[in-house]
Parts: sequence; structure tokens; C-alpha cells
Amino acid sequence: MPSLVAACVVHALRPDSGTEGVTAIDKRAVDGPVKVGRFGLRADVQASRKHHGGIEQAVYAYSQSDADFWSAELGRDLHPGWFGENLRVDGLDATAARVGERWHIGEKVVLEATSPRTPCMTFARWADAGSTSGFVRRFAQAGRLGAYFRVVHTGLIAAGDDIAVTPAPRGAPTLLEVFRGE
Repeated sequence: MPSLVAACVVHALRPDSGTEGVTAIDKRAVDGPVKVGRFGLRADVQASRKHHGGIEQAVYAYSQSDADFWSAELGRDLHPGWFGENLRVDGLDATAARVGERWHIGEKVVLEATSPRTPCMTFARWADAGSTSGFVRRFAQAGRLGAYFRVVHTGLIAAGDDIAVTPAPRGAPTLLEVFRGE
């Protein structure tokens, strides 16, 4: 059964040359349960709700299999939270989620897939992969983007929680299809 590897919140705000001047991309796994509210995980920060947050992008999930792919590509360990994700999940392909698909995590939390992550320059700078535009392009071309969710039901989640999926309405596009404009 799919499961939650880690719930992650901001570790530290980092200076960034983007429009906000700081980024909350530096996320780390928390010990124990964490509350999920309408705007995401308690103790997390969304430095730019215009681009990465708000109600429609309250929670960002990334798949362990995709993290493993990038770990091999970049030749380094990519801990839960490294992609700026709130949830590191196992047994699910987050980018293959369909718009409207719901993930039930723990006893109460229900999340609904809304959009794919669009890789940005902040992420490229964070990845420190040499050419910032090159990494953004590689990340997008690989189609290993992750998923944004709105919070339908609030509650507590913790690493190890099972994730059950309620399929999206028939014909709903995958997040990768949305990203590619298909």
C-alpha cells in the first residue's frame, strides 16, 4: 500500500535572488505527527503564495522513486524535503496523479490534486546544478515534477501513514499532461 515516507516543513528561510528575496524551499522531515490545515502543514512557510502556495497549492508531494532517480543523476543523497516537498511518498507516482484525484492520509486528512509543479529558477539555484537553466530544463523534460494539492479535510499525518487514493472523475488529465499542455 502506498505510504507517507516523511512530512516536511521549512527548516530555514534562505536568501534568494527572486522577487521575494527569500525562499522556503529548504524543507526537512519532522518527527512525529504534524497538523495539516487549509494552507498546508503546520510550521511550514510559503514565501510566495502567488507561485508556490495558497489554497490550491497548499501541499506539495514528491515520489520516492523520483527522488531516487535524481539522487543517481546528481550523485548525492536527496533527503525528504530536498525538492521543497511537504510530503515524500512511496508507492505512488505523484506526477501521474489526475486533477481531482484524492489522497486519504492517516485517519482524517484528504488532499485533492490540483496542479503539477512548474520548476523555477529558485529551485534551479537551490539544486546547485551548475547551469540553473540547464537543471530546470532537465527536471521538466524528465517529467518527474511532483504534485500540488488542496486540503479537503484537515487533521494529523505522520511518516508511515498509509495513503489511499480515490480516483479523479473520468477523463481528468494527469498532472504531467497538464504540464505538457496535452
